[in-house]
Amino acid sequence: MKFYSQSFLYDDPWSIVSLAYLLRYPNPYSSHILSCDVISREVTPAGTLRTTRLILKTGSLPRWAPKGMISRAESWVLEESEVDPLGKVMQCTTKNLDHVKVMRVEEHIHIRQAENGQTLQTTEAFFLSGFGWGLTKRIENYGLAKFKANLQRSREGFFIILDLIRQSRRQPMTIGAPSSFLASHRVLNGPDSKAPAHHEIPASRDSPSPSGSAPEGSSSSSSQSAAPARSAWTRLKSWLRSG
Repeated sequence: MKFYSQSFLYDDPWSIVSLAYLLRYPNPYSSHILSCDVISREVTPAGTLRTTRLILKTGSLPRWAPKGMISRAESWVLEESEVDPLGKVMQCTTKNLDHVKVMRVEEHIHIRQAENGQTLQTTEAFFLSGFGWGLTKRIENYGLAKFKANLQRSREGFFIILDLIRQSRRQPMTIGAPSSFLASHRVLNGPDSKAPAHHEIPASRDSPSPSGSAPEGSSSSSSQSAAPARSAWTRLKSWLRSG
């Protein structure tokens, strides 16, 4: 089994970050997401919001994969989240429902309010293959490498949704305005805005981790450049207009 952990610090408040996470699909960087449907949603007696979603993803196999390893390159993923607005904590677990013999992937997201109005997100994931035939470790290593490679791309898409929410909250509400903040941004004017501030905490580790214990985080690093986010924002405007 392979294990991965990473912490990330946002300068945005918890309410915005948690909302952006629930609304992260669709975005220009999520072309691999074919569908995302809410299966159930309820408010628990404790006052938390519990949501179950079914997500259909597509991908590709490595060249060394045996022929017929899986029947199709699509996978159903179950996402279960719980939002505690009073404690300002959000927990989310995703896991694949098919191809589990080839590799089982489970990801745990923990988003909580940190000091000074910041928000801390901790991501933990493990990869376990039962395929055998001498390919178990190779499959697990491939899954871990693929996850790490896609993490930055997923984060860029998340930043776009995060920035959309921040901008929509600065705009006054009007009678008859669209109910969706995405629809309200189909026509965008004015200069590009500054990207949301965020800091990666250098606490990511990956190891066989037989005990499954999560590594601890350390201090945050400086903010990344806003130029890539402005470029992504320009691409988003074209993407929304084409829709």
